[in-house]
Amino acid sequence: SIFPFLEDQFPHLNYVSDGLLPYPIHLEKVVQTLRYWLKDPSSLHLLRLFLHEYWNLNSPFFPKKSICFFAKRNLRLFVFLYNSYVYEYESIFFFLRIQFFHLRSKLFQVLFERIYFYGKVENFTEVFANSFQVTLQLFKDPHMHYVRYQETFFFALKGTPLIMKKWKYYFVNLFQCHFFVWFQPEQIYINLLDKSSIDFMGYLLSVKLNPSVIRSQMLENSFIIENTMKKLDTIVPIIPLIELLAKMKFCNKVGHPISKPTWTDSSDSDLIDRFVYICRNVSHYYSGSSNKKSLYQLKYILRL
Repeated sequence: SIFPFLEDQFPHLNYVSDGLLPYPIHLEKVVQTLRYWLKDPSSLHLLRLFLHEYWNLNSPFFPKKSICFFAKRNLRLFVFLYNSYVYEYESIFFFLRIQFFHLRSKLFQVLFERIYFYGKVENFTEVFANSFQVTLQLFKDPHMHYVRYQETFFFALKGTPLIMKKWKYYFVNLFQCHFFVWFQPEQIYINLLDKSSIDFMGYLLSVKLNPSVIRSQMLENSFIIENTMKKLDTIVPIIPLIELLAKMKFCNKVGHPISKPTWTDSSDSDLIDRFVYICRNVSHYYSGSSNKKSLYQLKYILRL
């Protein structure tokens, strides 16, 4: 099972919406987020200086010998900061989702400072509804699921198109009005789950009907029971992978294997080791796929 956190509830949902979060973000937005963690103003200014100079590695603050070292880790650091920033407004979403039925008379000043709200949670319902102009009935739906990987996200629920549009409106307002992240509503697509697929972590996720026939024998009578269940289907996206192999000169755009002239200078052992390394990684990553036909096609391309 490659996605156990989706297999139990995902087939019972009927609508899904996916999109891309804005990336990259401005460094000042990251600094404004980190100011909740750093109470010392001098440390905050030092961090701001470091991030801006770290982004520009040609700065005299970094010796020439350190540029190569930092360049390899530049992407990882800013991906970490990006995920930290996204988690800031996602934490508000999860707080509302979990704590809606257990609101208490307690101050959450640090949390609600991010949305310019101070006060007791008892009065939060009215303030939140006036601010976002949406109803809190959205959070009463127990079948809403939200998943994000890097800048790709999707949320699915069992409901109506009207509820999905309300959730879409909520996301757009949360990003734009309270965290100043420009978000394009037309890039958030709403689809029926059983008639569409989602590109997630290198897989195509979809829900398909899995029919089954059960024969039951009672004394002299036999019964045939036909049962159809929905199942999460994980498919290997063969077309993007073929395009990737075509760029690496393993095959053409149609998927026919081609020989690489540079391979003539390599020994047989080097070619075999390269083939084993690529096939092993591809097989391990896509081992959870429910359709192995595309995986066999990739191995055929690499073998030739």
